[in-house]
Amino acid sequence: MSGNKAEEVESIESILKAHIPENELSFVERILYGKPLKSLELPAKALSLAETNNFEIAGHKFTALEEEFRTPRIVRVAAVQNKIVLPTTDPFEKQRDAIHSKIKSMVEAASLCGVNILCLQEAWTMPFAFCTREKNPWCQFAESAEHGPTTQFIKQLCKNYNMVIVSPILERDENHGEVLWNTAVLINNRGHFMGKTRKNHIPRVGDFNESTYYAEGNTGHRVFQTDFGKVAVNICYGRHHPQNWLMYGVNGAEIVFNPSATVGGLSEPLWGIEARNAAIANSYFTVAINRVGTEVFPNEFTSGDGKPAHKDFGHFYGSSYIAAPDGSRTKGLSRTKDGLLIAEMDLNLCRQVKDHWGFQMTQRLDLYASSLTKAIELDYQPQIIYNNP
Repeated sequence: MSGNKAEEVESIESILKAHIPENELSFVERILYGKPLKSLELPAKALSLAETNNFEIAGHKFTALEEEFRTPRIVRVAAVQNKIVLPTTDPFEKQRDAIHSKIKSMVEAASLCGVNILCLQEAWTMPFAFCTREKNPWCQFAESAEHGPTTQFIKQLCKNYNMVIVSPILERDENHGEVLWNTAVLINNRGHFMGKTRKNHIPRVGDFNESTYYAEGNTGHRVFQTDFGKVAVNICYGRHHPQNWLMYGVNGAEIVFNPSATVGGLSEPLWGIEARNAAIANSYFTVAINRVGTEVFPNEFTSGDGKPAHKDFGHFYGSSYIAAPDGSRTKGLSRTKDGLLIAEMDLNLCRQVKDHWGFQMTQRLDLYASSLTKAIELDYQPQIIYNNP
């Protein structure tokens, strides 16, 4: 299935449910998603808000073993995926304000569900215009991470709802020549700016030639100690690099968000693997978030692959999900619809999985540090043993 027909598919889960007998579906889902998760009972007010504002809402529960010396560390986490609201040709302030308004209702629903930490999708305040490579007019969406209108908007939501929010934006760095960065802003549950972290890996594939706008991030692998746990943000293309995931774990992350923007023809077979594998390999929770919908731009652009110029670069397929360090994961949100995914998790599971599998004890950072130090030298020779005749 390809093209528009594929875009119309609601979700993989809907296909499985439609075609696999009920008595076999639970077995298939266990193989695909790991141990079964309980559904969260969501309040009627939140369900009503979702229906009124036409977004999907789903909740799942990850559990851990009871311990004698530690009480459960229960936290509720949410992921938001959404379409843009107005056409890309509308005035930019109206576009941004319309998205703010949409997100406000989704954050309110999350609050009604007891969410402590919420993450929005990559560059959530704007169309994903980086495919066009046009500096004008899209750079106008850039704003200060510390003082911009979106940060002020998010600060108020955090304060109102006692919620930590991760807000990925196009940042204009006012203190360093007004250059642009792809940045996630962390606002704590008291409405205070906590810090920011920047996208470490910039794609140069297909329409995703984002280096026209910003360079590789310079903030390293920051982990933020919130009131609800240690949080990190691996922005979009960084999910393709295992070392990137690794370093957030080395720095102590318990939950790593992956706000993304990726389209069906490019990455969908990879999507369900990468964040889940990172959760397993690094013994933390991961939250994979992808925007949804098709965004059409006024001017044609090309991919540099000889194919005809086009005004959109495909369907953002949503499918946001949350994965646990034991390999279990939630079902994905819709491929076609706005959505709010909520998970209750016991962060004690992170240590329990470390004790069980011993990945941190056996990972041999010393070996790889030595090998990688040698590999970046100009005179490096790969360790290849040749078969002499």
